[in-house]
Amino acid sequence: MQSEQGESSLRANIYIINLDRSEKRWQRVSTMAQQMGLPLTRIPAVDGACVPVEDRIDTDTASFLRLHGHVMMPGEYGCYRSHLNVMQAFLQTPKEVEIAIVMEDDAELRPDIIDRALAIHDALPQAGIVKLLNNRARGFRQKLKTTLGDRVGRCLHGPQGSAACYYVTRTGAASLLSAIATMKLPYDIALERGWETGVETFTVQHNVTTLGPYRRDTAIGNSSQYRKTKIPRLKRVTTHLFRARDYLCRIAYALRM
Repeated sequence: MQSEQGESSLRANIYIINLDRSEKRWQRVSTMAQQMGLPLTRIPAVDGACVPVEDRIDTDTASFLRLHGHVMMPGEYGCYRSHLNVMQAFLQTPKEVEIAIVMEDDAELRPDIIDRALAIHDALPQAGIVKLLNNRARGFRQKLKTTLGDRVGRCLHGPQGSAACYYVTRTGAASLLSAIATMKLPYDIALERGWETGVETFTVQHNVTTLGPYRRDTAIGNSSQYRKTKIPRLKRVTTHLFRARDYLCRIAYALRM
């Protein structure tokens, strides 16, 4: 007879996005997973710094500049492609695996992370994506509370930030791959735009996990690099208009939950 943990492990898998050069991060997270008895699959991250601009695939740089207001950074490109690679890998696994818990290697593993994700999935099977870690969750509107105590719903305010930990269902992964195949926004922003992707997207009110000791050592880009890639203020009018429209769409999406 399978143990409870064994049954949970059959229904879910954890995918860790990890750069080949970040060996210490992988050693740390894989050791933790072994100690906790958690299933773990490493997905080699795309190192955007090693991909020349002319070799980037499925990117719409003009739309990125217009909608986001700055030049696409190598780390943003690498992050985006890495997460889409997780979706593709997940969809190739047996159908018994119902959800993929996607984590960047600076997010902390928790012994109960699979159980809590499955409790949400069981209570809210229509959800294609549920964010388990956010930078902020303002204007939270609750849809339900799981048997393990997690409050799940949507936020009126956003973007919430971070794609460091979330789960996705098989249907959600397939739909997301189709909806955001071409990169027009950073991945963390594209991920939570359920009103645009058509994927039923929710969030927890309180984070299921946290960022670990590597949280300040980001491969995407620091605030100084981000500022340098911004286009002049007068040229960011289209960005402000996009964000205003998106904000209204987010509110409507949360209200019709």
